[in-house]
Amino acid sequence: MDAGGGKTRRIVVAVDESKESMEALSWCLSHLINPENADSIVLVLLYVKPPPPIYSYFDAAEFLFSGDIVVAMEKYGNDLVQSVMERAEAVYGNFITRINVEKVVERGDPKDVICHTVKKLNADKLVMGSHGYGFMMRALLGSVSKHCAKNVKCPVVIVNHHGDPIMTPLPPPPPPPSSSLEAA
Repeated sequence: MDAGGGKTRRIVVAVDESKESMEALSWCLSHLINPENADSIVLVLLYVKPPPPIYSYFDAAEFLFSGDIVVAMEKYGNDLVQSVMERAEAVYGNFITRINVEKVVERGDPKDVICHTVKKLNADKLVMGSHGYGFMMRALLGSVSKHCAKNVKCPVVIVNHHGDPIMTPLPPPPPPPSSSLEAA
């Protein structure tokens, strides 16, 4: 609950190394949060690390796969998380209103982890960027945003790579009723 007694809303923004995820964060800040509702919102920045590779003691060429390499790869992954979160801080740090931010880092397949985390946090909305892949790339790689839009229970806003949200357009409002004075 927020200080005013209203319900605290959780907005999850999926962030990664891409500029599209930072555009989605920026879009979220400018369209979903305003000074009047900022204290009742928790912005959750969700970063998904790739699943750890399965290491054997020997790589494909049967050379010893050094523990130093494993440690270096894990350090690189942690540095990448830090870099993404710093970029996100720069985006929300420029926001006019002070907001409550939580940072969540999980590991696994992004589409599954995002859906699971949104459910676990009982999020009110999910905001994510779209890389704007064409048909072939989506067919080969799949679409994380499409998977999440189909599988989470809360509203999903997908901000395309130009900063415009991909949403179903609302029908135009009905025309105002004509008055009897206009008919005369």
